Amino acid sequence: MSAHDIRSATRPDPDQPMVDIANYVADYQIDSQEAYDTARYMLLDSLACSALAMKFPDCVKHLGPIVPGASMQGGVRVPFTSHELDPVQAAFAIGTQVRYLDFNDTWLAAEWGHPSDNLGAILSVADYLSRKAVAEGGKALTVRDVLGYAIKAHEIQGCYALKNSYNRVGQDHVILVRLASTAVTTAMLGGDKEQITTAVSHSWIDNGALRTYRHAPNTGPRKSWAAGDACRRAVTHAINAVYRNVVGYPSALSAKTWGYYDVAFKGNAFQFERPFGSYVMENVLFKISFPAEFHAQTAVECAMQLHAEVGHRLDEVERVEIQTQEAGVRIIDKTGPLANYADRDHCIQYMTAVPLIFGRLTADDYNDSVAADPRIDALREKMTVVENPQFTKDYFDPEKRYIGNSVQVFFKDGTSTQKISIDFPIGHRNRRAEGIPVLLKKFEAALRAEMAADRVEKVLSITGSPEKLDAMPVHEFMTLFTA
Repeated sequence: MSAHDIRSATRPDPDQPMVDIANYVADYQIDSQEAYDTARYMLLDSLACSALAMKFPDCVKHLGPIVPGASMQGGVRVPFTSHELDPVQAAFAIGTQVRYLDFNDTWLAAEWGHPSDNLGAILSVADYLSRKAVAEGGKALTVRDVLGYAIKAHEIQGCYALKNSYNRVGQDHVILVRLASTAVTTAMLGGDKEQITTAVSHSWIDNGALRTYRHAPNTGPRKSWAAGDACRRAVTHAINAVYRNVVGYPSALSAKTWGYYDVAFKGNAFQFERPFGSYVMENVLFKISFPAEFHAQTAVECAMQLHAEVGHRLDEVERVEIQTQEAGVRIIDKTGPLANYADRDHCIQYMTAVPLIFGRLTADDYNDSVAADPRIDALREKMTVVENPQFTKDYFDPEKRYIGNSVQVFFKDGTSTQKISIDFPIGHRNRRAEGIPVLLKKFEAALRAEMAADRVEKVLSITGSPEKLDAMPVHEFMTLFTA
């Protein structure tokens, strides 16, 4: 576009990335059984995260109507609560539940993120549409429909993350949650390609949230509800595009001076490694064993292996050496006082110290009561964190997608532990056979902590049968988890 074009009022054709998303969401037929199977596990894992989050008052306080009393009779059900909400606020609530403990699935590349965050929008709109259809004598959406939309949301978020780093321009990865959720929920509401493109243009015009709340010295709990906020905004854009036929902005990305590329992305257009398909769902990473920022997952596994050798010799430790990927150094290498839960679950030293000392890492271990143990900070002060170039190389390799870490402990008497290195965690695709049984145990344990035994058995009987689960109407599925 020339300098003269900036004055022209002629509306251009829509930017190709927006068109590509609309074409994919509207036309692509998913034929990967692996993607559907993985999506089913992703749904159960996300509900486990939601159940576990209910133990935390700071999460629960976000789950109701936007103002007290503003409920919607016959509205969307929020799992493990009695709330009935409009689909916009329900998207926020469900998205917040799934994300709150940093325990849901993960995607790591040039950008980072958690594709199951999109379930906040997808489940909300699916439940709303199903209840509306049944009330009007129509046909409800099924869980299989939800899985298909989730595969597409994962794919949009993940493919954008492969080559485009939003964090390097200071923006949070939830910009891609908003993008993916906007696209799929517009289609769910009946939007055509033009309406999907319109809604997506509004998503880009929103620009992005700053990552300020994820990094020292400002780390705070907004990072736990930021994805819910993105889901809420996405459903708003979808409703506006389909029900209100709002005007779209065809060069929201490429417009000189005023478009996203020039305003927020240093004038660069997006780059793409591969066309949209089902790659991301097939390769997504599950956080199964530890509620910890994913770049530290293998460091926690290393520390767990060293606990028996180190836990009783803490006074003898001289130093602890942690090797990680470049992204791990940049995001979670953190020294000095840690102010709150959110600060601690994004500190690789803290996430390594706790299992070295206690032989565990649970969500409760980020609370003030555990953090007050002086041994944690004393051990943190003895830690060094450095980049291992091979870990970084394997991290970006599309055939590997490893997230390697190593931990070694050195004692004052000159002895040391073995250097424990793990290339990829239990939630990696290469460890699916090992990981899925652990994921299912996580799901069952989370339900048993939040629901009566007879209701848990009913849920397990349904979720244990892929055919039965896939065929279940969404509103009936959501009712299973209603408090």
